[in-house]
Order: sequence, then structure tokens, then C-alpha cells
Amino acid sequence: MKIYNTMSKRKEEFVPLEEGKVKMYVCGPTVYNFIHIGNARPMIVFDTVRRYFEYKNYDVNFVSNFTDVDDKIIKRANEEGVTAEEISKRYIEECKKDMEGMNIQPATKNPLATEEIGGMISMIETLIEKGYAYEKNGTVYYRTRKFAEYGKLSHKNLDDLQSGGRALLVSGEDEKEDSLDFVLWKPKKEGEPAWKSPWGEGRPGWHIECSEMSKKYLGEQIDIHAGGEDLIFPHHENEIAQSEAANGKEFAKYWMHNGFLNIDNHKMSKSLGNFFTVREISEKYDLQVLRFFMLSAHYRSPLNFSAELMEAAKNGLERITTAAENLKFLINNAKMEDMSEDEREKLAGSTVYVENFEKAMDDDFNTADAISAVFEFVKYMNTTTDGASSKEYLQNLFDCLVRLTDVLGIIVDKEDEILAADIEALIEERQAARKAKNFARADEIRDELLAKGIILKDTREGVQWKKA
Repeated sequence: MKIYNTMSKRKEEFVPLEEGKVKMYVCGPTVYNFIHIGNARPMIVFDTVRRYFEYKNYDVNFVSNFTDVDDKIIKRANEEGVTAEEISKRYIEECKKDMEGMNIQPATKNPLATEEIGGMISMIETLIEKGYAYEKNGTVYYRTRKFAEYGKLSHKNLDDLQSGGRALLVSGEDEKEDSLDFVLWKPKKEGEPAWKSPWGEGRPGWHIECSEMSKKYLGEQIDIHAGGEDLIFPHHENEIAQSEAANGKEFAKYWMHNGFLNIDNHKMSKSLGNFFTVREISEKYDLQVLRFFMLSAHYRSPLNFSAELMEAAKNGLERITTAAENLKFLINNAKMEDMSEDEREKLAGSTVYVENFEKAMDDDFNTADAISAVFEFVKYMNTTTDGASSKEYLQNLFDCLVRLTDVLGIIVDKEDEILAADIEALIEERQAARKAKNFARADEIRDELLAKGIILKDTREGVQWKKA
């Protein structure tokens, strides 16, 4: 299995720190509002990466934080006249609802920044003791130039940053030894939550959060650190500087970053009116469609979001789910139990699609090619099954489809829905009308069921139905 490492800028063979185990940290959202579809991409991408590791029988310790103390959270709280804690708790719950809709597995641990302040203070003290940090009037800064390898992830030169990096400057910059130094601890301001520290009341800088939480829940060294490419600099660069200076070890072996998400070929922004939350998308589409759309391109590629592309994703997903529904229908109505010799040969022939799927995923988690392999498998299933197929053959195909789509987080094995008695009666009446060649009444019932959200499909094996 090969992973593109942002640090080395090349694909590398994955070799875990500990055989059979993967320690993975993914930077989570700042919870001050509903998550937007830009937040959704890394959630979906790295959930899929985790699922594939588990498919390959790795034991995955997957940690993803919630930043629950931040300027945006405080601003929202002050606007609403409530506490920052109330805002963060509200939107953590809303985020979890959206994640469930996108079929994102719960993390092994979702640490909250506010519950890890003590550890952050301890790490800052270590950095001060080692000479990598210093305090000025209640603010603690990191000495960027003291970390000789600063810039190794983003491939930025410190001298270039000095001339053009004013984005790094913060309030109190005149007290910094160097304009490139960044904040580890900031003093309390009026109307802001604060915690006691050796440097006075205040709160941590953003970057120190992930360094401490990763260390606490995964250890001083981890296999994979991941997030959106917007986090490469300065966030992940600063994490490396903090963690490696404090721990004296390489922080992460592999750095993974997903590409940007554009809206109709433009950068998503509220000012352009092209800003969409996951919750808004869920009002028009099942969030499985959003997930399928996000995986339709390679995770490192830029991805363009549009109504047309979402419709295409919806249609593509329906091809797969319809094939699964057809298989379940055939399984339930199969007359033969055991496979024939011909079917055994056909089943053996289907392994090529599994091989193609795994080949794509082994090549830096190429979900676009993996989905193509699933489509080819669906085509094979559709052409090699019918009402005469054995239950064993059909079940083998179905189980294989479930295994592959589960890696992608796509649900095809939906529990059979129980139809209300009146709807079942109408279906039976329609069958009787068709048998009596009363096609007018049969059509009336079809329309009546359609109005109730039930779509019928007549096949040689019988009537299939699904919800509209």
C-alpha cells in the first residue's frame, strides 16, 4: 500500500510504527456553526482511509478533535448572549448528526480542547524549559528560528516568510523576539473564557491543541496525521515544531492532505453567496449522495461542487443501490440453494473486480478508480444473475458488494422496510387486477402507490418496490 506523503512530496510504501496497527490523527472542525461541505470532505476522505485500513485487518486508533474554544466561538457566544461552552456543545451535537448522515464512523476518541488545557500547559512548560518558548507579559511565544527544520512540511523558507509572512503576526507582535514567532498561550481578555496557568489566566493558542491531544491519545509518534491542505501552513508546520521540540522525536511518519473544494469553479465563501452547509445539502439530497460525490475524485485533487455533478453522483449511486436491491429480491425468491459448476466459475471470475478495487485503494486511496471497479462489478452481477440463479451464488455476490461499498461508506444492505398493511393490500389487489387483465385498475393502483411514495417495478420474478 502506497501513501502520498506531503512531507516528502512522493508516494511511499506504508510501514506502520507497530505491526498490524495504525495510529491516525485528523484535525477536526471548530464548532461555532453547522459544518459546511468544505469540512465534510476531510471527514469523508479520512473516514474512508480508516475503513480501508480496517478492511486490510489493521487495528486503527483514529483520533479527531473538536476545537471548542476559539475566537469565532467566543464571537458567536457574545452575539447570542450565551457562554462559549453552550455554543460549542450545541454545534458538536449538530456536527455529530451530520456525520451520522454521511455515515462517518465515530472516532476512537473525539477530544475537546477545553478538557485538555492541563496537558497543553505542561507541553508549553517543557518548551520553555528547553528554550523553544518564552513568556512576555502573560503571552507565551514559540521561537520559530530555534527549530532548525521549520518549513520542512510546507517547503517554505524562513527568510521568505520573514519578508512576506505578515499573516503570522499576532496582537502583541512588538513584544516578540522575532516576527515569525507564534503564540502558544494568550492572556485573558474581557468576555472570554480563561484558565489558570503559570503565566496568568488565559487560553491556549490553536496550534498547541493538536500537539497535546495527539500525544495524549496516540503517543509521541504517530503513523498518519491528516487534514485539509489549508492546514499544511501554518497549523501543521507549527504542530511539527512544537511536538518534535517537546518530545525529541519525529512527530508523524506520513502527512496526508485533501485538496480544496470549489463551488461552480469558484472558491466557497459567504460573500459570494456560494456557501453551503451539510445540513442545507441534506434538505435536497440523501447525504450518501454527498459522500459518493466526495469520493468520485481522488482526495488530493481539487473538487468542484455543482448541482449537475451532484445529480450525476445521485444517478451513479442509484446504479449501485438498485443492483443491490435486485440481488436481495432474487435471493429472497431463489428456487435453487446451491451453486452450479457454471456459477462457481462465474464467482471465481468476479474476483478480478475485487482485485481492481484493492489495487486502486492501495495506490494512495484512489477512490475514483475504486468506484469504477464497483461499477464494473455491478455490470457483471447484472449480466450473470436472473431468476434461475442459485441462492448461494447470489448471496456470495451480494456479500462481496457489501464489503466493497462498506469501505467507501456507502450503505447498500438496507434493512427491508415493512410496508403498511394498506399498501401491501393495494399491491396484492394490483397483482390480482393484472392477472384478470384489468389493466386500468392496475394502473390506478400504481399511481395511487406512487402518490404514497412507493415505486413499483414489474420483473419476470415478481413485483419489486422501493420508496421514491
